[in-house]
Amino acid sequence: MPFIEESDLLELHKDIDKAQIINERLLDQIKFKNKELKKSKIQRNVLAGVTALFLIGTLAITSFTAGLSSSSNTYENRNLLVSIDSLEAVKTRIDNLKQKNEELSLVNEFYMAKRFLQKEKIYSVQVKSFVDNNITLSAESLANTMFVKTNPFYSYSLGNFETLEEARSFRYQLVKMGFDDAFVASYQDGKRLKIEDPY
Repeated sequence: MPFIEESDLLELHKDIDKAQIINERLLDQIKFKNKELKKSKIQRNVLAGVTALFLIGTLAITSFTAGLSSSSNTYENRNLLVSIDSLEAVKTRIDNLKQKNEELSLVNEFYMAKRFLQKEKIYSVQVKSFVDNNITLSAESLANTMFVKTNPFYSYSLGNFETLEEARSFRYQLVKMGFDDAFVASYQDGKRLKIEDPY
């Protein structure tokens, strides 16, 4: 195992901090997209609510007018009461559908954000590859690490960078620390696209 100098370790921490800032920018972009989606969802719900109220109002006025025109007939009075009861049922059903729509929208926003992140091309520095899936290296809590299946091996990479230059700089620091085999690779959709030129 190579020995890491304190200055190299500090530089490595700086690069990790820079990568975390990039991740925060991506999260801000996701939040912005989520706000846009939420705004369009609210507009859609308001339009659905107004339409439902219009239909309920029209139905109520029609029922009320029909009830007034033949108020002497008790049969029609019963129809009016049934219509009011059915309006309440329709209202309850609309409220239930709105709640389900909100829940589905939250799930949809999560998957859209995940797809948005996966579609971005990123660069990472591969430091090791294994024949077997070495679970100990791929903890969920570790930020800026990737453990990707690249047939027939599993590759372990450090850092998630927006630009190739940042990844090359990070690779250079790792090489100075003794990781001579480290190289930069580009990733998209959770798959390695290609090994990049180191210079």
